[in-house]
Parts: sequence; C-alpha cells; structure tokens
Amino acid sequence: MMVGKPVRQWRSICKGLILGALLTTCMILLYCLSAPEVQFGLQEVPVPYSCAHRPSAAHSIPNSSHHPSGQPICTPKVDIVFMKTHKTASSTFLNILFRFGEKHHLKFAFPNSRNDFFYPSSFHRSQVKDYRPGMCFNIICNHMRFNAAEVARVLPADASYITILRDPADLAESSFHYFGRVVPLTWKISGEDKLREFLSDPNLYYDPEGFNSFYLKNLLFFDFGQDNNLNPDDPRVDQAIQEISKRFQLVMLVEYFEESLILLKDALCWDMEDLLFFKLNARKDSTISKLTPELRSKALQWNAIDWKLYQYFNDTFWRKVDAYGRQRMIRDVAELRRRNAEMAAVCIEGGQAVDAGSILETSMQPWQPIGERSIMGYNLKKNIDKAHRRLCRKMLTPELQYLSDMGVNLWITRLWGHIRDILHW
Repeated sequence: MMVGKPVRQWRSICKGLILGALLTTCMILLYCLSAPEVQFGLQEVPVPYSCAHRPSAAHSIPNSSHHPSGQPICTPKVDIVFMKTHKTASSTFLNILFRFGEKHHLKFAFPNSRNDFFYPSSFHRSQVKDYRPGMCFNIICNHMRFNAAEVARVLPADASYITILRDPADLAESSFHYFGRVVPLTWKISGEDKLREFLSDPNLYYDPEGFNSFYLKNLLFFDFGQDNNLNPDDPRVDQAIQEISKRFQLVMLVEYFEESLILLKDALCWDMEDLLFFKLNARKDSTISKLTPELRSKALQWNAIDWKLYQYFNDTFWRKVDAYGRQRMIRDVAELRRRNAEMAAVCIEGGQAVDAGSILETSMQPWQPIGERSIMGYNLKKNIDKAHRRLCRKMLTPELQYLSDMGVNLWITRLWGHIRDILHW
C-alpha cells in the first residue's frame, strides 16, 4: 500500500520538468523576439576618426614634445576594442575599462537588453545599442563571438585591440564548473567529480552539435569566432592564430595579470592610477577542483587548439616583457601591488572578499552560476573619506550593476535572474 507515495513523487518530478521546459521555452522565445534583426543591407558610412572630446590630442603626439623632465609627452589612447573572453578575469578588466571611459567621457558601444552581444551568435554591429551607420564609439568591451569585419565598422580604424587568455586547463575547469548546468551534455555524467569523469573520456559525452557544447572544448578559440572542433593540426588553426596576432596589439595573460596591465599602460599611454583594481567574479577556493598532473594533461589534450593559442601568445607576451625591461617590470608591478593594497585598506571591509551570503548590500551581489553561490564579493567600508568614496564604490561594483549604472537596459538578464530565484536555481 506504499504505491501512492512514489506516484506522488513522480507526479511532482514530472510537474517540475514540465514547468522547467515551459520556462526555458519562454526564455528562448523572449531571446528570439529581443534579438536585433541583422541588417545586412546597412548603409556603409565611414566611422569617424574618434569621438573623444580631444580627438586631435588623442591621436597626434609630436615627436619633439617633451616634459620639462625630458620625458616625451604621452597622451592616452581612448579608442579600444577589448575582446572579452570567458573565465579569464575579464570582468576585473572590464571594471578598469568602465572607470577609464567615465574618466575621459568616452562613448561605449553597449549591447541592448542584456550584458553580451547575443553570444554565442557572431557579432554584428546591429547588436549595438542605438547603432546607426557612421556613429562614433570609443570602446567596445562586452562578451561577443568575435567578428573582425563587423567590429571594424563600429570603432575607428586605428583603435587598439586588446584581449586576454588563460591557461586552457584551468579555464576548462572553471568553465565546466560555471556553465556545466546549462550544457545538457554534462547532465548524464554520474559521480561526485563530474569533471574527472568527463576528462576520462570526453568523446563519450561530447557532441559538436550539442546545445552549448562550445563551453566544453576550445572555448577561447570559439570566442574568437573560430571553429572549436577543428583538428589541432588543421592549417586553418595556425592561420587563425596568425590573424589574431596581426589584429591584436596586446594579448594579456591571466596568470600574469599585473604584468599585463603594465604592458597595457605602456602601449596605451595610461597612468598607473588607471590600472587600480580589485579581483571581481572570483570563486571560493573550496569550489575549485585541483587538477592533478594527469587531469591537467588530459584537459590540455582535449583543448589542444586553445593550448596552441595560449603557447603562441605566451611567447609573444614574454618578448614584450623583455622589450619593456625585466627589472623595470618588477619595479612597476611592485608599485601597482602597493597601490592596490592601499586601496583595499581604504575601501574593503575586512580587507578581502567574502562569501556571497556575507555581502550586505544587494547592489554589491555578483551574478551567480545556476545552482551555486560560489562567486565571492565585497563589503564596502562604511566610513570612507570623501576623497575615496566614489572610487571605492566603483571599484567594488559587479559588472551587471555597473552596466545598469551606465544606462544599459538589462531586462532579459534580470528576468532570467527572477526566474532562477523562483525556481531556486
């Protein structure tokens, strides 16, 4: 006579599945309705040279101009394409870019209704909020699947192209944790350590045509608009890497984030104060899987194209460091760390990041992966002196809140957040 209880459980499960399917269908419909129509017949109008308030100063630096100290005058470059790759500390760098743009009154090319350019669809200029042919923008920096020809139609021809890479094994672990619940291919993996099970035989679970499958293999290469399922020895892989090398003036590395910022400062003529940062969107250590040498090797083998990409730009990175000067780099990194530590003491309650449940202000709560509360954040000190109050808040503001503060309408992102709250995802 215990049949009734299992039946009720199955009915409850079925109702939950049906509700989830209906909500997912609604979200897909909303996405389709909100996605801008790609207008292939858009009139071709030359992009203005720059829409900065000081365009002549920003692009014309006489070789003979010097400070009284004898050092050449350097004017910040303000036209910037930042190719925001996934799980690469790019949210931290975005905060730096937002503050730089506000400081110089620059115009951002933002997406409309969400925080990315309708990723994973290929970028098209019609996805830019309020875009019209010939409009002038200084910075584009939100997530996109890169499309060089379309990006070039949004910013001036001499814009600086910047991006960032991460060791593919660590990126694979982070991506698997953060996006796993939105990749149906991972749902059938059993056991506690799903990543280990997946890497033991990825082909058992992977389908190149599977929904969101790109999160599981060569995600960096996919972000650059390339085919992430190519054979690593395919000549198109090397060709794509060469095209990326020609297009991007600086490819930063997560593992050497501060050194990357110093190279950026040198390349774009920024000030040291422009580089100040707090690490945003970071995970709790307890949620990070420690890759054994065996698993790391398997992760790199599975993400062989990303590994090839990373190795190439790791070499170019250290050539740039050598050209900058190793000892000079050590001094400048130490200075940046000193300034960041000073700001942490001024701005952050307790001086460090805390678990999501310990963040007091709703406006300081970072976006969390589905089913997790693993992304840490900060509590702003209560009695910050007037000189630092505004900067502290901006440095600690998560990406979505900062975008809203800058006037970006994130209704799709926020609606999805409300649905997740209702379903306790």
